[in-house]
Formats: sequence, structure tokens, C-alpha cells
Amino acid sequence: MKIQELADKTGLTAYTIRFYEKEGLLDSRHVRREENNYRNYSDEAIERLKLVKKFQGLGCSLTELKEILKNQDTNMSSNLEVIEWIRQKMSEVERKKDELDQILETLNWMLEYKMALMNDPQRAHDMLTIRRSD
Repeated sequence: MKIQELADKTGLTAYTIRFYEKEGLLDSRHVRREENNYRNYSDEAIERLKLVKKFQGLGCSLTELKEILKNQDTNMSSNLEVIEWIRQKMSEVERKKDELDQILETLNWMLEYKMALMNDPQRAHDMLTIRRSD
């Protein structure tokens, strides 16, 4: 299939697919060059790119993606190494979650404060006083 069809099937742009190919996330199983130098992608490329998107959703870097795919292709990492990577990734996600929870708490306070300014200025003043003393 041509790159635009692959892009449509994966929800990625043609530019992104070319980038992934250049970075080695797609190999000869996934893409071949025709005589006119056009890329021709296999059905396997769809699954590979869906896997890439899943791991990106977990916050994996390009370096991590390369390692994950290399391991999938060669099965070189032991189960213990994979388990350790999963644990590290879980810790990283928990830290990010804590940061986002703090941001959400701040935004909720800001919203409540701004609404109080419009409807109950004394309450807004009290909220600000309490916030400053914390």
C-alpha cells in the first residue's frame, strides 16, 4: 500500500511515517522501494505503527521505542529486564500523574476564586488570605 493509505489506516501523517522509517522503526518487513522509488508498505506496517502509537501513549521516547521494538523483533531482553522497564515506566507515569493532579488542583482553585470575585468578593478575599497563609 502507498504511504497515504497507511497514514489513513493508522491515523499518522505521511511525514511521521517517513520519520519513523528513517529512525529505523520500520524495516524491510514493513516497507519496500518500488522501481520508481515509491514506498510500498506491507500490512505488517499497520500493526507495527499501531504498536508505536500505543507505546507513545505511555510516554515512551524514541530511544525507548527503538529498544522495545528491537526486543520484540529479537527477544533479547529477559523477562526480568522487561519487568524492570515496566516498573520504571509505571513510576514515571505516577510522577506525571501527581504533577497533573497538582496542576488540576491549582486550576480548580483559580476557577473557584474567579467565580467568587464575580459573585462574592468577600469570599474571594478570604480564599486569597487563606491561600497566602498556606
